[in-house]
Amino acid sequence: MHGYTNAKDEYTARLRRIEGQVRGLQRMIAEDKYCIDILTQVSAATRALQSVALGLLEDHLAHCVAHAAAEGGPVADEKLREASAAIARLIRS
Repeated sequence: MHGYTNAKDEYTARLRRIEGQVRGLQRMIAEDKYCIDILTQVSAATRALQSVALGLLEDHLAHCVAHAAAEGGPVADEKLREASAAIARLIRS
């Protein structure tokens, strides 16, 4: 079981809303909407995706990393490396 399993429906609903936002962006481009209006919507979609990513990261830390840390050893070390790399990717994005 993954850390996000209990919130799977919530994540799915949030991602569907984001998908709708992205389709709206495509429509705005097709309809030659004002650049700044499009950029505003891109920013909103980006923040929404970042929110999902942070939630998933929190779930991962609370479930997967905490469980591995309780076990200790190389499994814990690997989970910590994975979490650190995920955080680094989020910071760069």
